[in-house]
Amino acid sequence: MQKKIPMRQCMGCRERKPKRELIRVVRSPEGVVSLDFKGKAPGRGAYVCPNPECLKKAVRSKALERNLEVPIPQELLARLAEEMEESHEA
Repeated sequence: MQKKIPMRQCMGCRERKPKRELIRVVRSPEGVVSLDFKGKAPGRGAYVCPNPECLKKAVRSKALERNLEVPIPQELLARLAEEMEESHEA
């Protein structure tokens, strides 16, 4: 019997994809927003495709801020975009 694959929705394109294909943005219990590539960090999470366009859509619509219930620092968004560009080129 095949194991069930957890699905999550991208905050940018709104498509449901396997959890492992997405990048998790997490707000810790202390209120710190960071990237979680392993998907194991404690706190409230929101998922984004590893595609820079999806990140732009999520930022434009404020979907990440709404989902995490906290304003997201520009430095984190810039770092996330940078890391996506690097992984997208590879």
